[in-house]
Amino acid sequence: MIAMNIGINALFDIFITFFKIGSFTIGGGLAMIPLIERETVQNKGWIKEEEISDVISLCQSVPGVIAINISIFIGYRRAGLIGAFFAALGVILPSFLIIMLLSNILLKNYSNPYVQKIFAGAKVGVTALLAAVLIKLSRQIIKDVYSFIVAFCAFAAVIVFDVHPFIVIGFGIILGIIYYNVFIRGKVK
Repeated sequence: MIAMNIGINALFDIFITFFKIGSFTIGGGLAMIPLIERETVQNKGWIKEEEISDVISLCQSVPGVIAINISIFIGYRRAGLIGAFFAALGVILPSFLIIMLLSNILLKNYSNPYVQKIFAGAKVGVTALLAAVLIKLSRQIIKDVYSFIVAFCAFAAVIVFDVHPFIVIGFGIILGIIYYNVFIRGKVK
């Protein structure tokens, strides 16, 4: 349910929550998912634990950066369009400010060994965060043989056969609809 009579304090809370997420995440949208989940599910209770994987799946299947999509979804759910705006602004603003401040310095000193070590360390940290997201989502999503087979085939299609993720997501949606109608509801419509 969308709260339409939202106060300035609630909007500020939405903005600050996503500003913190945007400020302390290195590695882009996927790396933000664990922080978004911790803040919005565990700390704030804005999204239920069982809903977050659906939110992530939905936001991954539409164009745009997943962290921004998730922030817009949650902000909209909390406070309508104005909440979506403040959530998106909160998650985008730190990156914008940091890039503006550091781009000149880092690009001028890119060959410096210390700068190279900073980038190497950031890459390792981002890889660990992405692995954590993969493990956590797989535990929430892969609950039976069917979901394991679909996940494995999707992984193989993207990694081994270089199938575009959009096509894989489309087939996943179609398979989900078929599975639901045949095995859950017991009939095809």
